[in-house]
Amino acid sequence: MARESKRRSHGRRSPWAAAALIGIGLLITGGVYAGASAAMAATNESAPTAVSAEDGKKLFQANCATCHGLNLEGTENGPALYGVGELAVEFQVSTGRMPLQMQGPQAPQKPPQFTDDQIKALAAFVQSTSPGPAFPDEEVLDAEGDVARGAELFRINCAMCHNVAAAGGALTEGKYAPALTHTSPLHMYAAMVTGPQNMPVFSDMNLTLEDKRDIISALVFLQDNQSPGGFSLGSLGPVSEGLFIWIFGIGALIAITVWITAKSN
Repeated sequence: MARESKRRSHGRRSPWAAAALIGIGLLITGGVYAGASAAMAATNESAPTAVSAEDGKKLFQANCATCHGLNLEGTENGPALYGVGELAVEFQVSTGRMPLQMQGPQAPQKPPQFTDDQIKALAAFVQSTSPGPAFPDEEVLDAEGDVARGAELFRINCAMCHNVAAAGGALTEGKYAPALTHTSPLHMYAAMVTGPQNMPVFSDMNLTLEDKRDIISALVFLQDNQSPGGFSLGSLGPVSEGLFIWIFGIGALIAITVWITAKSN
């Protein structure tokens, strides 16, 4: 009986043994899964994503044809896209203006719905179906043009809507000219060439490629060199400055006058 009880005591397992085995199994399984996931991610990143007009056609039919028609012919809800080209598609879609959420005075800018590759595919489809303005050379967008000349051209052609400091401004019937303080050089060029919404089209007869390059250079200079000091007051010029002086300056004088009168009494 003594030997039998001794054997049984040696045969017992610790109550933590099962938990330890389960933990080791989970660690091994998790490690294998993490390694496989990393390998799959590396494979997907190394494989380039193919961008084709056929992919863009499928995206267009699924997301844009309701308003613009299956063949870009337009409908009652949206204009035809004949001749708009890849540049207009990239501008409208990458700034989130399209697809349009609801009808209004102006399409608002919002986060884009598609990835860069999908936008390129949409642009390639429209360009292959109905060619129009294409992407410019990198030299036009390098912001290395004549800043002073570009600022003068901007004041003559653009400041009446976008403000002389490119801060944007209100237009009629609830429309507005957006601020250009964070606009990319490509979208500056696209806006001048395609004339989105209320903006006129500036062809090479109106503004040459050199003129456009200088305007882009001036706007990029403004983006990189903010107000050197003080309050910008929206960069709206003497109107906001005069209003500020009128409210706070005259108000301070009235307050001082009342204080002196009360002190003398």
